[in-house]
Amino acid sequence: MEIFKTKAELGAYLKPLKDLGKKVALVPTMGALHNGHISLIKLAQQNADIIICSIFVNPTQFTDPKDLEKYPRPIEHDLAMLNEAGCNAVFMPDVTEMYPKQESWHIDLGNAEFLLEGEFRKGHYQGVTQIVKKLFDAVKPDVAMFGQKDFQQVLMIKNMLAYFKLPIKIITCPIIREDDGLAMSSRNIHLSADDRIHALVLSASLKFVEDHFNDYSLKELEAKAKAFYVGVPDVELDYFTIANGETLEPAKSKDENNLVALVAAKVGSTRLIDNTIIKQA
Repeated sequence: MEIFKTKAELGAYLKPLKDLGKKVALVPTMGALHNGHISLIKLAQQNADIIICSIFVNPTQFTDPKDLEKYPRPIEHDLAMLNEAGCNAVFMPDVTEMYPKQESWHIDLGNAEFLLEGEFRKGHYQGVTQIVKKLFDAVKPDVAMFGQKDFQQVLMIKNMLAYFKLPIKIITCPIIREDDGLAMSSRNIHLSADDRIHALVLSASLKFVEDHFNDYSLKELEAKAKAFYVGVPDVELDYFTIANGETLEPAKSKDENNLVALVAAKVGSTRLIDNTIIKQA
């Protein structure tokens, strides 16, 4: 497995492969890898010849400097996982490589940017799309893999692709869960033993909506899902919504083609997100 620190080195590696007609997939990550990330690598291998995984903790998408500071960076562990998974190359630039000078970035991502996560983490998706565009420019992949757990992020990246008219196919990979239902996340490392148990309320509330979708109205489903969080120690619900999967506006009817239930909550000092796709066109 090759490791590159600069865009120039990465480009020199990729050019002869692309000249041979090899299809390239990019798996962008911020490191602290788990089996959810490895599922992206495996799915990429089904869709491309050469798999590039990037590891870069992007400062422009953190709205809280403390969150950036405490983000886990177990690089040796990450590289071992990627090597075992059969990743071809890892792109690990430093901040000055990706941001050599001060720059401004603001693009129209649509109204969905300001909903849900956008409300709690203002400017977050501008930072996300800024770095993903830089990674796309460096790799020029045919396909890119993103996890469904960050449902809103995938939508924002698709909107960014449309904005720049980039010929890249986005493949969304299903959420990978622990045996008890908790969505795998790099943030789970911060959960205490008690937090870890309390965090199961997120997947339990989503499962309820999945299982009882035909039994109640949308308003009743949301109310019953929110009731899961009442009295759970050290859990603070930010939102639970059943939304249109294309706009993230609250769903008006069960007949809409794309429906997704999304939740965010603070568990102890760790903020977690999760979702389940109820209907997809």
